[in-house]
Amino acid sequence: MNVLPLDDPRLTAMGLLSEVSTGLSDKTLPTLAAAGLSEIDFETLIRLARSPGQRLRMSDLAAQTTLSTSGVTRVVDRLEREGLVTREACATDRRTSYAVITETGLARLGDVLPQHLADIEAWLTGLLSPDRLSAFLDALRTIRDAVRPCATAGAQAPPSGEAGSCEDPPGRPPSRRSPEDRGR
Repeated sequence: MNVLPLDDPRLTAMGLLSEVSTGLSDKTLPTLAAAGLSEIDFETLIRLARSPGQRLRMSDLAAQTTLSTSGVTRVVDRLEREGLVTREACATDRRTSYAVITETGLARLGDVLPQHLADIEAWLTGLLSPDRLSAFLDALRTIRDAVRPCATAGAQAPPSGEAGSCEDPPGRPPSRRSPEDRGR
């Protein structure tokens, strides 16, 4: 008879991670909803606000949010209708466009961030000592970098001579966009 490894700590790790993620969403969603934002709306706005020039290429925004390119287009379309985001064409590549947070989008973030940060403090960071929080963040970054290497696409310009973005498949030369464009 084959014994199932039901007490394997790897199963426990995945279960705990899932439970924590779901629980945190349950605790933070009411604040976002009160501000008229879904989780993906908030994630889109905060990523744009924290990016260089407060803008990202649509493809990088898709990579950061785990949405498909069509999914991120729908989100940006909705946020654009609400005046929270605009689109800008790339001056050097007609195929590329940027999502840019507007002043109205920044104001909406300003309205929701104080309570959202209080929620995060109450249900996540405040539960850990500074040393444990630092170790936790390091561990999360290690895992994130392994399972979602494109999660920071466009967050900074790549070092000279490196591939421009997660759009450049391994083993192929980097895209022909300018170095300034590649880092956005």
